[in-house]
Amino acid sequence: MKINSELIQQLRKKRSWSQDELAIATGLNLRTIQRIEKEASASLQSRKAIASALEVAIEVLDYVEPVMVTKYEFKTLEIKTDEGFFAGLTKAKVPDFAEILNQEGENGWELVQILTPEIAQGMWLGKTGKFVAILQRKK
Repeated sequence: MKINSELIQQLRKKRSWSQDELAIATGLNLRTIQRIEKEASASLQSRKAIASALEVAIEVLDYVEPVMVTKYEFKTLEIKTDEGFFAGLTKAKVPDFAEILNQEGENGWELVQILTPEIAQGMWLGKTGKFVAILQRKK
């Protein structure tokens, strides 16, 4: 089981105990204490013994995975069409999105969404002259 080895070391040092003194207080082998502090893993019995010796609740020794917040930066990319793109027509000339997005991908950008602003704003009459790609990458 994962255990907060840094906390064990802090509590041990707060009492000015060596690893050997913690081993004596817990009834565990010195090598076991060294392994627990190094590998951050301990059996339930070892956890109970350490918690008792350090006078803390056993749950206090649980290892808590730190929450990592992923941060992104965003940018927009305007993709214009030569003649305009007629919505719903299959023969309309559409920009080569794969080529454009692969170029941006070389720099770590990922596609979030592609928008057609004129259509979204109701000013389209079936035609738009540009697309807007929203891209993101991890900071």
